[in-house]
Amino acid sequence: MIAAAGLDRLIGDPLWAPHPVEWMGKCISTLRSSVENWSGDQPLLLRIGGVAITLSLTLGSGCAGWLIERWALHTQGLLQIIAIVALLAGLASALAARSLEHSVLKVISALPSNKNGDLSAAREKLGWIVGRDTTSLGRNEILRAAAETASENAVDGLFAPLFWMLVGASLWSLGFSASPGPLALAWAFKAASTLDSMLGYRRGRLRWLGTAGARLDDLLTWLPCRLVMLSLPMVSKPIWQWPATVIKAESQGRHDASPNAGRSEAIYAHCAGVQLGGRNRYGDRWVDKDLLGADQPIADRDGVIRILRLTQRLELLWLLAVAFCSWRLQASVQ
Repeated sequence: MIAAAGLDRLIGDPLWAPHPVEWMGKCISTLRSSVENWSGDQPLLLRIGGVAITLSLTLGSGCAGWLIERWALHTQGLLQIIAIVALLAGLASALAARSLEHSVLKVISALPSNKNGDLSAAREKLGWIVGRDTTSLGRNEILRAAAETASENAVDGLFAPLFWMLVGASLWSLGFSASPGPLALAWAFKAASTLDSMLGYRRGRLRWLGTAGARLDDLLTWLPCRLVMLSLPMVSKPIWQWPATVIKAESQGRHDASPNAGRSEAIYAHCAGVQLGGRNRYGDRWVDKDLLGADQPIADRDGVIRILRLTQRLELLWLLAVAFCSWRLQASVQ
């Protein structure tokens, strides 16, 4: 896990290498087309089809990871070396720390130094990583959107898969060596997350087709999100401010329609000292979200950078905690 996190930070998701999420996306598109041809516009059949897509993709992704794990654990010689490399690459592919950071920094770097300069490049790059309409956003709205996606996707793209890797590794450490391990659980989570990002919208047929994937993603992200809420102040605030920071974030973030997104943005808002939330446009629909960290200044370049640096610190804290627990477990066994 530590090596995979280092590999992710070092090279991210290289364009020349096929990515598991791309395969998941192609599978989702194919399955969606088949289900819609079968169900038409009937809500019940669309829900059944959505459950079938969710089970097929998450179980299939988890089984693919489990097979690589079996290969790495039960082969010898050169084949085992190849399998371990595949396992390491698979674990790194489940983490999105570098790609998220790189995407957010590209938006920031595209902003003109002149406050009255052309924002089209920044809007275009932002549109690649957010779901809201970016075509008419001003400078402050672009910075707020970058800060919000950096904080929300830190949980979805980094800490949630890292958590499920830890669960898988813990099962092995407890003696359940035949159970799904870190790669199987991480890829199963990535499948649920990809389903939510592609089908989890409340419009048209997706209102019924995407429900199962969205609910599963909410469930699998629930505990990692709250662990981030509890641990992020440890790398950003004096220890005596920890309870108040967590309580504020919970009281503000729980009003969001998502059980996780509002809370992850809220804790980053208070720890990084930036104001998040407000009015967003999604297609022809406007959504007004509660302000998070309303007493903080609006997001600027420095605020976005602080969010990214907090994610780096928290990832390091989690990995150090994993290493310590692993060392203690090995010492107790010996």
